[in-house]
Amino acid sequence: MSQVLPGDAPLIHDLIGIGFGPSNVAMAIALHEHNAGVARRDAVTAHFFERQPRFGWHRGMLIDDATMQVSFLKDLVTLRNPSSAYTFLCYLQSKGRLVDFVNHKSFFPLRVEFHDYLEWAAAKVDDMVSYGHEVIAVEPVVHDGVVEYLDVTARSGTETVTHRARNLVIGTGLRPFVPEGVERTDRVWHTSELLTKLDLLDGADPSRFVVVGAGQSAAENVAYLHRLFPEAEVCAVFSRYGYSPADDSSFANRVFDPAAVDEYFAASDEVKHELMDYHGNTNYSVVDVDLIADLYRQAYQEKVLGTERLRFLNMSRLTGVEETGDRVRATVRSSVTGKDTALDADVVVFATGYSPVDPFDVLGKVAARCHRDEGGRARVERDYRLTTDPDVRCGIYLQGGTEHTHGITSSLLSNIAVRVGEILDSIVERGAASAVDEPRPVVDGIGSVR
Repeated sequence: MSQVLPGDAPLIHDLIGIGFGPSNVAMAIALHEHNAGVARRDAVTAHFFERQPRFGWHRGMLIDDATMQVSFLKDLVTLRNPSSAYTFLCYLQSKGRLVDFVNHKSFFPLRVEFHDYLEWAAAKVDDMVSYGHEVIAVEPVVHDGVVEYLDVTARSGTETVTHRARNLVIGTGLRPFVPEGVERTDRVWHTSELLTKLDLLDGADPSRFVVVGAGQSAAENVAYLHRLFPEAEVCAVFSRYGYSPADDSSFANRVFDPAAVDEYFAASDEVKHELMDYHGNTNYSVVDVDLIADLYRQAYQEKVLGTERLRFLNMSRLTGVEETGDRVRATVRSSVTGKDTALDADVVVFATGYSPVDPFDVLGKVAARCHRDEGGRARVERDYRLTTDPDVRCGIYLQGGTEHTHGITSSLLSNIAVRVGEILDSIVERGAASAVDEPRPVVDGIGSVR
């Protein structure tokens, strides 16, 4: 998979990826397709480390009837290479469902189906990844005052392995966010773990759930729990008057176009803030209008029948969570009256979103050689490469955590295919795949070496 140096020196790769979620799976596919079209000596060698034991993407949110909010055409490859063998349509063909999907007349597959597509794609390039390996250190390798490589150490159980990289691609995804002071327990969940934590209720007869949040995940949780537990009350708590519909109109959706990244990157900070204010409602704290209608219809029907299990505590905020034995007390304060209401529930679910992983936490000592802006955020070049000191020759690329520089698609599926192509072009153009100061490995297939 890489160049082997004499003695105890680590393996050298053109690229090491940290994490193997959708972004770095797309990166591995782009590498495979690139290597298939160049001479062996020009191939880009790579390896990825993933701490999960197998591929998984938001498994806790694979609700059986939840659909994607992004077109299937924005898969791992199509916008970069429509003729790729890794498209969602090729996946459907391999599963014998292509005609059925066409007859379905939808751009938005079930989330469980799209996850199966991602697993299918990841399996085709899994010789490039070490699952069950958590990266625990990134160390600079300095020669004559220049950082030539990065040594990446990963741990699996009690064993560690160190590989050397000319370039690093960080794709560690997002971290579930809960408000300060809230601790996740068997009774206090984040929506990302909904399906896995539901097993804890096996055999129980819950009487009340409290779901905090105003976005798509919150509304999906409310609808799912209400359907799954027909005797339980489900209380939705959010600070707005009602759920706000997502703006998925054609013009607004152009904010997710690849060209919009160029425009956002070139814009002033003032314009960047304006664009996020204008178009945050395409993605943040908004809900599909059909789901809003379904929830309202259900709530109205219950009011007519006199059996109200679906409650909406709008213009309210959760001010306290306290576990008491096998129950949890949620204190909800009305923003209008200031009155507190105590809700004793079996579970409180926080659908409060995610935050990006700080790349500097991953980089360790190397972080001191990377530049920050006035707000302490990473300075990132247009090719998604961290701005570093001049003596850092290796490239450090971010797949995520670049919303402040590249716009709203930073952590979304919409631009994955194009982004990995741009990162690969940058690596190749910067000479990582054709270094002249050391012997090159001879590559067979995807990342193997002889």
